Amino acid sequence: QVQLVESGGGLVQPGGSLRLSCAASGSVFSLYAMSWYRQAPGKQRELVAIISADDNTNYADSVKGRFAISRDNAKNTMYLQMNSLKPEDTAVYYCNAHRTFFRSNFDYWGQGTQVTVSS
Repeated sequence: QVQLVESGGGLVQPGGSLRLSCAASGSVFSLYAMSWYRQAPGKQRELVAIISADDNTNYADSVKGRFAISRDNAKNTMYLQMNSLKPEDTAVYYCNAHRTFFRSNFDYWGQGTQVTVSS
């Protein structure tokens, strides 16, 4: 199993920056694809960014060019650098670890960290 803990959220003004962290434990971190999701009030959870086990990355169109996902396998930690933040980025941000093993899918989630962008 994988245990995930997010941190780094908070209140920031539009145009500001935050860096989120996701600390993992309990399994082989380097074998998992890692991703950030977010969920705003009244909306479905959406994928923000993903980084594969071999460090390939993809981003939602809404954050492309502003956010950067990275991972440090030696520290079992994933990061999301968020720049040029907008009010519509306000949401609870969740860390996810995923892998497929034969016909089984394994998904693990953190508890979330609140990001609020407001003046």
